[in-house]
Amino acid sequence: MQNLKENIILDIIGKHPDSSSKEIFDLSNGLIGYATVKRILTQLSQNEKITIIGKGKNTKYRWSEHFNLFKDIDIVQYFEKEIDERNILQQFNFDIFRIFDQLNSIFSNDEISKLAAVKSTFEKKIVSLNKLQWAKEMERLAIDLSWKSSQIEGNTYSLLETEILLKEKHTASGKTKDEAIMLLNHKEAIDFIIENPDYFNLLNTSIIEDIHRILTKDLEIGKNVRRHQVGISGTNYKPLDNEFLIKEALEKMCNTINLKSNPFEKALLSVLLISYIQPFVDGNKRTSRIVSNSILLNYNLCPLSYRTVDSLEYKKAMLLFYEQNSIQAFKNIFIEQFAFAVNTYF
Repeated sequence: MQNLKENIILDIIGKHPDSSSKEIFDLSNGLIGYATVKRILTQLSQNEKITIIGKGKNTKYRWSEHFNLFKDIDIVQYFEKEIDERNILQQFNFDIFRIFDQLNSIFSNDEISKLAAVKSTFEKKIVSLNKLQWAKEMERLAIDLSWKSSQIEGNTYSLLETEILLKEKHTASGKTKDEAIMLLNHKEAIDFIIENPDYFNLLNTSIIEDIHRILTKDLEIGKNVRRHQVGISGTNYKPLDNEFLIKEALEKMCNTINLKSNPFEKALLSVLLISYIQPFVDGNKRTSRIVSNSILLNYNLCPLSYRTVDSLEYKKAMLLFYEQNSIQAFKNIFIEQFAFAVNTYF
């Protein structure tokens, strides 16, 4: 009952920011007593879920910046609204770096425990593997990741066709040359991060550009940080359109990631923030997934293949971060896919 009342109050504050306790009580339509509203508001403030604005009779309440990251949004209901009907954050939010910097952890205690348990399982599974067995399993994962990462970007190769292409260099009939190149580039990028784990000790802009360069080789995609506006299908969110601001955002992102001690946080933030910044004309999400996995490998953790992710659900979770700066939907995907990878490979 307590959680239900908290959720009702948080929902009211989300829909009516800067409301007073009396206004929140009125908007609850009698479901929660006024004294209970006051008590829950105090608890929510202590838990940093809401921010108090003003004092005395002028006290107002709004979601805290931290809570905004983790608010539980019904993804089905959210995307029932068309693009122009959604109330979104249209501009790039530079405060996102400060907010992440201030957080002790972007994972809850339960999520940390789950990741730790899966990590322990992975360590036990690989201890008995010889070099040949390790290489074989990494090849399986690399094929799956090349396929799924490319599929998310619209590539029409099947998983079997991808395996034949990457192992035997036989292209599939009825497919474009660029589709084959995209897949081969993925495999080359994955091989690079496997063979050079120490290269990713500290993330910097040059590393991100190197990965992007490998992924876009022989494709008609600009290799440098873009200098003009790009649009993103399915959203009115507008990434930065200034080359110098984009570079500043990349540097801030690298600083934020490098300051984190938890490799799972580093990996999750890299896949989210590179996609959010959109530093290149194309190939941003591909780059983000490979960079994220390079961090996991650098810490001797299992990389993610994303094999069982529905491409549309992946894109929706990412759009929620673009439009609302909410990481929860994508965080769920990240945790689920880490568990899937450990249980499927090795």
